[in-house]
Amino acid sequence: MEHKHITPLGNDGMYVLDTASWRIERPVLDPKVCVRCGTCLAICPVGSVVSDGDGYRITYDYCKGCGLCAAECPKKAITMEPEVK
Repeated sequence: MEHKHITPLGNDGMYVLDTASWRIERPVLDPKVCVRCGTCLAICPVGSVVSDGDGYRITYDYCKGCGLCAAECPKKAITMEPEVK
């Protein structure tokens, strides 16, 4: 008897949630205000904040708009703005 196991990769391969489709607001980073402390990079649960060498930027492919990056930014360099579809 063959048993199928539920794993992080699922039974038929990796399953990726379209977390970006949940978003009603998106974080917007003001690079002029950002002090490159890395808090947003560390706090993002889906890895949407990336280092671009000179600072940080937000990629929206998996960003679910949770607002943690904006809430935790010590300089308020990230604001939440309405998502435009």
